[in-house]
Amino acid sequence: MNSDEEKIKATILYNLRRKKMIGGAHIHFDTLRRGFPSHLSKEINKVAKELIKKGFIISKPTSYGLQVSLNKEKIKEIDAFIKKILGFDF
Repeated sequence: MNSDEEKIKATILYNLRRKKMIGGAHIHFDTLRRGFPSHLSKEINKVAKELIKKGFIISKPTSYGLQVSLNKEKIKEIDAFIKKILGFDF
């Protein structure tokens, strides 16, 4: 896995963590692309789906689209990953 993917993962997790989208608070899946250049859309979708598979992000299908939030069981792992890649601390 290259460092660009790692930075995208960490940035997505950081944005969700900063907005306090943990457990019951959800945000629309398409919102994850905000703040990134438009030419990275496919890459961001791929990375976000990978985070869902790893269990860092929980998905919640609704009638109005896919909603996502951080897995509250893995907050310590998420914080450690963000600090390792981006250097930000919570």
